[in-house]
Amino acid sequence: MVKLKVASVLLIFALLFIVTQASNSINPQPQILKSLKTVQNTQVGSRCSYTVRITTSCSSTRFTRDMIGLAFGDAYGYQVYVPRLDDPYSRAFERCSTDTYQISGPCMYNICYLYLLRMGSDGWKPESVTINGYYSQPATFYYNTFIPYGVWFGFDFCNSQSMISSM
Repeated sequence: MVKLKVASVLLIFALLFIVTQASNSINPQPQILKSLKTVQNTQVGSRCSYTVRITTSCSSTRFTRDMIGLAFGDAYGYQVYVPRLDDPYSRAFERCSTDTYQISGPCMYNICYLYLLRMGSDGWKPESVTINGYYSQPATFYYNTFIPYGVWFGFDFCNSQSMISSM
Protein backbone atom coordinates (compact mmCIF):
# COMPACT_ATOMS: atom_id res chain seq x y z
CA MET A 1 0.00 0.00 0.00
CA VAL A 2 2.81 2.43 0.92
CA LYS A 3 4.75 1.47 -2.21
CA LEU A 4 1.65 2.19 -4.31
CA LYS A 5 1.26 5.68 -2.77
CA VAL A 6 4.95 6.45 -3.31
CA ALA A 7 4.73 5.23 -6.90
CA SER A 8 1.61 7.37 -7.46
CA VAL A 9 3.31 10.49 -6.07
CA LEU A 10 6.40 9.87 -8.21
CA LEU A 11 4.22 9.36 -11.27
CA ILE A 12 2.41 12.66 -10.61
CA PHE A 13 5.74 14.51 -10.25
CA ALA A 14 7.05 12.90 -13.43
CA LEU A 15 3.93 13.93 -15.36
CA LEU A 16 4.16 17.48 -14.02
CA PHE A 17 7.80 17.66 -15.11
CA ILE A 18 6.97 16.40 -18.60
CA VAL A 19 4.08 18.86 -18.99
CA THR A 20 6.27 21.76 -17.81
CA GLN A 21 9.03 20.85 -20.25
CA ALA A 22 6.56 20.44 -23.11
CA SER A 23 4.95 23.82 -22.46
CA ASN A 24 8.38 25.50 -22.44
CA SER A 25 9.20 23.98 -25.83
CA ILE A 26 5.80 24.93 -27.26
CA ASN A 27 5.92 28.51 -25.92
CA PRO A 28 9.60 29.41 -25.73
CA GLN A 29 10.49 32.71 -24.13
CA PRO A 30 12.70 35.32 -25.79
CA GLN A 31 16.29 35.40 -24.53
CA ILE A 32 18.92 38.10 -24.13
CA LEU A 33 21.94 37.76 -26.40
CA LYS A 34 25.47 38.41 -25.25
CA SER A 35 26.47 39.47 -28.77
CA LEU A 36 25.05 39.50 -32.26
CA LYS A 37 27.31 39.73 -35.28
CA THR A 38 25.29 41.88 -37.65
CA VAL A 39 25.80 41.76 -41.39
CA GLN A 40 25.07 44.76 -43.59
CA ASN A 41 22.48 44.06 -46.28
CA THR A 42 24.82 45.06 -49.12
CA GLN A 43 26.02 41.51 -49.80
CA VAL A 44 26.40 40.44 -53.40
CA GLY A 45 24.00 37.70 -54.52
CA SER A 46 20.30 37.09 -54.79
CA ARG A 47 18.05 39.67 -53.20
CA CYS A 48 14.64 38.96 -51.76
CA SER A 49 11.86 41.06 -50.33
CA TYR A 50 10.46 40.37 -46.86
CA THR A 51 7.29 41.61 -45.27
CA VAL A 52 7.81 42.15 -41.55
CA ARG A 53 4.63 42.62 -39.51
CA ILE A 54 5.11 43.79 -35.92
CA THR A 55 2.13 43.81 -33.57
CA THR A 56 2.49 45.92 -30.43
CA SER A 57 0.76 44.59 -27.33
CA CYS A 58 -2.28 46.36 -25.91
CA SER A 59 -0.45 46.36 -22.57
CA SER A 60 2.54 48.25 -24.01
CA THR A 61 3.24 51.90 -23.33
CA ARG A 62 0.88 54.21 -25.25
CA PHE A 63 3.64 54.95 -27.76
CA THR A 64 7.42 54.77 -27.89
CA ARG A 65 10.08 57.13 -29.14
CA ASP A 66 12.70 54.42 -28.61
CA MET A 67 15.05 53.29 -31.36
CA ILE A 68 14.03 49.80 -32.50
CA GLY A 69 16.48 47.61 -34.43
CA LEU A 70 15.83 44.21 -35.99
CA ALA A 71 17.92 41.26 -37.18
CA PHE A 72 16.68 37.95 -38.55
CA GLY A 73 18.26 35.13 -40.47
CA ASP A 74 18.64 31.48 -41.32
CA ALA A 75 20.87 28.62 -40.24
CA TYR A 76 23.23 29.18 -43.21
CA GLY A 77 24.45 32.60 -42.08
CA TYR A 78 22.21 34.79 -44.23
CA GLN A 79 20.90 37.75 -42.28
CA VAL A 80 18.74 40.83 -42.67
CA TYR A 81 19.77 43.65 -40.37
CA VAL A 82 17.86 46.90 -39.95
CA PRO A 83 19.49 49.26 -37.45
CA ARG A 84 16.38 51.46 -37.09
CA LEU A 85 12.76 50.63 -37.85
CA ASP A 86 11.32 53.34 -35.65
CA ASP A 87 10.03 56.72 -36.68
CA PRO A 88 8.34 58.59 -33.82
CA TYR A 89 6.61 60.91 -36.30
CA SER A 90 4.92 58.01 -38.12
CA ARG A 91 3.19 56.77 -34.96
CA ALA A 92 4.95 53.41 -35.26
CA PHE A 93 4.73 50.94 -32.39
CA GLU A 94 1.70 52.46 -30.70
CA ARG A 95 -0.25 50.32 -28.24
CA CYS A 96 -2.64 47.82 -29.95
CA SER A 97 -1.24 48.52 -33.42
CA THR A 98 0.36 46.57 -36.24
CA ASP A 99 3.19 48.05 -38.30
CA THR A 100 4.25 46.53 -41.62
CA TYR A 101 7.65 46.98 -43.29
CA GLN A 102 8.99 45.87 -46.67
CA ILE A 103 12.65 44.97 -46.24
CA SER A 104 15.14 43.75 -48.81
CA GLY A 105 17.95 41.33 -48.05
CA PRO A 106 19.64 38.10 -49.04
CA CYS A 107 17.33 35.24 -49.96
CA MET A 108 16.75 32.71 -47.19
CA TYR A 109 14.99 29.40 -47.10
CA ASN A 110 13.78 29.18 -43.49
CA ILE A 111 14.07 32.07 -41.07
CA CYS A 112 15.01 30.58 -37.73
CA TYR A 113 16.13 33.51 -35.61
CA LEU A 114 14.87 36.99 -34.83
CA TYR A 115 16.22 39.58 -32.44
CA LEU A 116 15.03 43.07 -31.55
CA LEU A 117 17.09 45.86 -30.00
CA ARG A 118 15.53 48.77 -28.08
CA MET A 119 17.40 51.94 -27.14
CA GLY A 120 15.54 54.66 -25.25
CA SER A 121 13.60 55.36 -22.08
CA ASP A 122 9.95 54.89 -23.11
CA GLY A 123 9.79 51.09 -23.18
CA TRP A 124 7.99 48.88 -25.67
CA LYS A 125 6.16 45.54 -25.58
CA PRO A 126 5.72 43.77 -28.91
CA GLU A 127 3.17 40.99 -29.01
CA SER A 128 4.53 39.23 -32.10
CA VAL A 129 6.67 39.61 -35.20
CA THR A 130 5.79 37.77 -38.42
CA ILE A 131 8.16 37.59 -41.38
CA ASN A 132 7.09 36.49 -44.86
CA GLY A 133 9.48 35.98 -47.74
CA TYR A 134 9.17 34.49 -51.22
CA TYR A 135 11.43 31.48 -50.59
CA SER A 136 10.94 31.16 -46.85
CA GLN A 137 8.10 29.76 -44.81
CA PRO A 138 6.25 32.43 -42.81
CA ALA A 139 7.88 32.73 -39.39
CA THR A 140 6.11 34.14 -36.33
CA PHE A 141 7.91 34.92 -33.10
CA TYR A 142 5.78 35.58 -30.00
CA TYR A 143 7.21 38.08 -27.53
CA ASN A 144 4.41 39.48 -25.36
CA THR A 145 6.99 40.92 -22.97
CA PHE A 146 8.79 44.24 -22.66
CA ILE A 147 12.06 44.46 -24.59
CA PRO A 148 14.96 45.20 -22.23
CA TYR A 149 17.10 48.28 -22.86
CA GLY A 150 20.27 48.03 -24.91
CA VAL A 151 20.47 44.28 -25.59
CA TRP A 152 19.45 42.04 -28.47
CA PHE A 153 16.39 40.14 -27.30
CA GLY A 154 14.65 37.33 -29.13
CA PHE A 155 14.73 33.80 -30.42
CA ASP A 156 17.17 31.40 -32.05
CA PHE A 157 15.75 28.13 -33.34
CA CYS A 158 18.66 27.51 -35.73
CA ASN A 159 21.04 25.59 -33.48
CA SER A 160 23.77 27.51 -35.30
CA GLN A 161 26.57 29.33 -33.53
CA SER A 162 28.08 30.83 -36.69
CA MET A 163 26.22 34.13 -36.39
CA ILE A 164 25.02 34.14 -32.81
CA SER A 165 26.58 33.46 -29.46
CA SER A 166 23.93 33.32 -26.78
CA MET A 167 24.25 34.11 -23.13
